[in-house]
Amino acid sequence: MSVPVTPVELGYEPADPAFIADPYPVFARLRADHPVIHDPATDQWLVSRFADVGALLRDRRLGRSYVHVATHEDFGRTPPPAWQAPFHDSLRVQLIDMEPPDHTRLRRLVSTAFTPRTVEGLRPRVTEIVDGLVGAARERGEFDLLADVIERLPVAVIAELLGIPAADRPLLRPWSADMTLMFELARSEDDERRAVRATVEFSDYLRGVVRERRRSPGDDLLSQLVQVGEAGDRLSEDELIATAILLLNAGHEASVNGAANAWWTLFRHPDALAALRSDPGLVPTAVEELLRYDTPAPMFERWVLEEIELHGVTIPRGHEVALLFASANRDAARFADPDGLVLDRSPNPHLSFGAGIHYCLGAPLARLELAILFRAILERMPTLEVVAEPAWKPRFILRGLQALPVRLA
Repeated sequence: MSVPVTPVELGYEPADPAFIADPYPVFARLRADHPVIHDPATDQWLVSRFADVGALLRDRRLGRSYVHVATHEDFGRTPPPAWQAPFHDSLRVQLIDMEPPDHTRLRRLVSTAFTPRTVEGLRPRVTEIVDGLVGAARERGEFDLLADVIERLPVAVIAELLGIPAADRPLLRPWSADMTLMFELARSEDDERRAVRATVEFSDYLRGVVRERRRSPGDDLLSQLVQVGEAGDRLSEDELIATAILLLNAGHEASVNGAANAWWTLFRHPDALAALRSDPGLVPTAVEELLRYDTPAPMFERWVLEEIELHGVTIPRGHEVALLFASANRDAARFADPDGLVLDRSPNPHLSFGAGIHYCLGAPLARLELAILFRAILERMPTLEVVAEPAWKPRFILRGLQALPVRLA
């Protein structure tokens, strides 16, 4: 009788720096021979093929959370310690962790700020911010593309959209970075305490901003949501604050990692970078391809609310499924030359923004920001080159670089 193989024996080690730097060979082994496999180390079922990941993202037998239908004990889980309550209370009322009908209601209220038409109206301001960041970097000649340019753009755009005063914006990035530590598979108690502390500080700050908007509304998104709530819709102050936190965290982590990972990919593919420099018209499809090629959020979890069967494997209610977006985006069953960088790939149905009811609300804004930023760097920094190989953060769920040192040759 053969002994079942475990993911770690195949190289799946989310805390290992080598795996974080290049998980794709491991994903290929999972897709080929173990499209659904239990990981005892994380107590998750790993799902790696495109068709399966896409289907499960749309399957209402799975949910981002289970607390709307069961207790922790019902699902065989130990409740989080009481000191973590501020974090989990905030997460429970964030759009990304809600399920219908609350998810439907809150997404409808927030989505008007992220329609393609509304986002297109932000183009002049995004262009102005990008021009300022790129211009300042050009004057330095050698700089950190991540910290000095990429990181500052989505922070500035989301902060302006919400109406966060410019003087307060330096507070946001540290809070966001600490809060999202809680999402990692390999985390320490210190990480968890930093996440809780950041949640309290972030929430307290935003509560003050929200109450100021009640007294003196502006034309920002927070003011709009405050007014919607006062018009009788069921939008609580906690939901409003949690929504602002989610938008800021997503702008900081996913957008920043997506852009920085993309540029590191281009530096490692000089022919593709040269092609893009010679034809900036490729930028829209190139952005999609770069997000597919090296996905900034490689994995999203779902809880099994009703028993499912996948490839002959029964996954019982109460178990957790890990949907490997980054693996799905390299599946040869869906993408020709999946390990190649094809700048004009079309169609490109990658899953980097998710799918189903939790499809990324900010996708239109992220695409606009990336397109404007990439064109500006390509056109105004045609000799940009990387100075040294960057290091990866010790994180897998939100996978990104620590820095990206570059210079104008």
